[in-house]
Formats: sequence, structure tokens, C-alpha cells
Amino acid sequence: MYDNFQEFLQQEISDIKEAGLYKRERIIATPQGVEIETNGKKVLNFCANNYLGLSSDPRVMAAANYTFFKYGYGMASVRFICGTQQVHKDLEDKISEFLGTEDTILYSSAFDANGGIFEPLLGEQDAIISDELNHASIIDGVRLCKAKRFRYKNNDMEDLEEVLQDAREARFKLIVTDGVFSMDGTIAQVDKICDLADKYNALVMVDDSHATGVVGKTGRGTVEYCNAQGRVDIISTTFGKALGGASGGCISGKKEIVELLRQRSRPYLFSNSLAPAITGATLEVLNMLSETTALHDKLYENTQLFRKGMTEAGFKIVPGVHPITPVLFGHLPNDAKLSQEFANELLEEGIYVIGFYFPVVPKGKSRIRVQISAAHSHEQINFAVEKFIKVGKKLGAI
Repeated sequence: MYDNFQEFLQQEISDIKEAGLYKRERIIATPQGVEIETNGKKVLNFCANNYLGLSSDPRVMAAANYTFFKYGYGMASVRFICGTQQVHKDLEDKISEFLGTEDTILYSSAFDANGGIFEPLLGEQDAIISDELNHASIIDGVRLCKAKRFRYKNNDMEDLEEVLQDAREARFKLIVTDGVFSMDGTIAQVDKICDLADKYNALVMVDDSHATGVVGKTGRGTVEYCNAQGRVDIISTTFGKALGGASGGCISGKKEIVELLRQRSRPYLFSNSLAPAITGATLEVLNMLSETTALHDKLYENTQLFRKGMTEAGFKIVPGVHPITPVLFGHLPNDAKLSQEFANELLEEGIYVIGFYFPVVPKGKSRIRVQISAAHSHEQINFAVEKFIKVGKKLGAI
């Protein structure tokens, strides 16, 4: 039987390669950071989610080491059996305090958090209204739920209102959006979404994975950025990006929502507890962010420097303030191929970035997604801009 199945798999893999979508994994020979080594070459990393530069921060690593020796390597259990330590409760309390919510529940990943939230809360009488560019974890989570599914155009409030009208017969309505859309760096209009939710009696959920620690005056996310404190019912986020970059995620929000998830959310009930070292390190990150906004402020200083340099050089970038800075090639001939060639040329020049093209992004919208970190120096950012200009001129992109 496997012979037939093997042939099918080989054809699928071949099709992926022919479409130019085959993903090859570069080996990183150093700790994650802005300076890394790959393929025997030292390069500057401009494609990690390491927004605050905390993935190898000494204070974060010391907290992980301390928790490792105090609480052990792993829990070998789910939370409700014998997998809860005080450090897990401390982290949940700290997240609630940081985000200004009533309660928080930890998951082994943010993907699990989004995958496990909809089915326990909503049924056939209800409706989920989802932004068309929401993360894959939200899409998969919605598929697991029996609620009616509606989709609205990306960050389009007029279309969202029309969809809310279409869903008016539902018992409960939940609007769900990414706080920051990862391919564009665009920030959701959370305040306007909440206005429509009030008008049509809907709940609101925001996935702030690319926003927690990054967006808002003190890094509290898109809710803070949009002055929507107290108006969002559910926030999901990750510990795998700005908050140290390891793994894990959570749902934070209304007390009763979190309580029901503890009873019925399958990824929570049937997955091991978050490892103690990651839990302790994430707790320390939140302590650091509560003490000062220095890293957050440096991140935005760096972001403005890069965006200004690229704009002045003549590159087309998606406007915004987020450290995700897409450099667009869709207006140029053979944009898909160009984005790949451009990324490869930059790697040879010591700049590590990734090109994205259809079907990862829509046709005619190929790009290199640059991600800025607070750990980048001004010299490194200026060096990156110089190399973009050099390669851009070589390939006719500017």
C-alpha cells in the first residue's frame, strides 16, 4: 500500500518544488540574535520576531536557568492533573496585570490557544466574523467550531458592518482579528471594531502575537495603541516573539471565558504544561517590560530610522509604524522571482531576510519582509539600508 502512497507524496513534493514553494531550513550555528552565523557565514538577522532582542538576553537566560533548577525540566503532566506549579499561576497573574484583563490561561503555543478557544465557547446558533487575513491558527480554530462562519475584507470597517448585519440572527457574535497583520505590519482598527461590536452587540477577540511588548505607548498591544482598554473581551498572544522568543501562548480576558476554557479547551486539557524554564523566563520578561519602556522606545527609534532610509532610497514600503517593514516588488516585472533573487543577493552581502510571493501573499504583491529589533544598532541598520541600495541598483529595483 505504501508504494502507491509514496508515489502520491513524491508528486506532491515535486509540485511544491516546481511552484517555488519548497521551504529549506538554514541551520543557525549561534544563539538567536541580530548577529548570527549560518552556512559558515556571519550575517545580520533582519527576519526574526525577536523584536525586543530578548531571545538571548542575560537576564532572561538567568531567569530560565534559575527556574530550571528550582522547578525542573518538564512537568510530564497536563495542568489539571499534576502539571501546575506556582510559577504557572504567577505568570498568568502577571499577564493579566500587564494586559489589564481579568484572568489568563496558558497554552503550550499560541497556535494551540487560537485553535482551542472557539469550539468551547460557541455553537451552531452563533457566528464568528473573521478578518480575511487572520493567522492560520485562527482559521484552523474557526474550522473546529460549529458556529456559522463569516469573513470580512482586511481591516475594512464598512465591509465588517455589512457582515455583522448578515449575521444579525446569530445568538452570539464574535469578531476576531489579528492585532497586527504579519505580512504587512498593518495595525487593526481595534477601536472602530469595538464601536461596531457595541452597535451590533458582538464580542471582540484580538490576536496580539505581533503586538504584545511591541505596540502601544508601553507595549501593551493594539488595545493600548487604539485606546480600547476594557472593550476587548479576549486577547490571545504568544511568548515566542517579543516576549523572549521561546514558545508558549495564552488567552487573556474575561474571567468566565478563561474559567470555561480551563474546563473544555482541548489543547489545554490534553497538552503538557508549559515548561517551567520558559514560564519563569517569560515572567521575567514581563517584569522587565513593567520596569521601563527603554527597549520598546529603542525599537521604534530603530524602526523609524530604517523606514526613513528605505523611503529616501526610493524603495516602496508599506506605510506604518510597526517594526515589520515590507519592501514591495509587485510594481516591478517578474516580482516573484525578483523577491527571491533580492533576498539571495542580500545574504551574500551579509543581510539575512526572506522573500515572500504568491501564494504566501497575493499575486503582484511580492515582498521582502524586514523585521527590526531593539537590539539592532544604528550602524547595523544603516549598513542594511546600504546593502538594499546596492542590490536594488544591481537588480534594477530602484
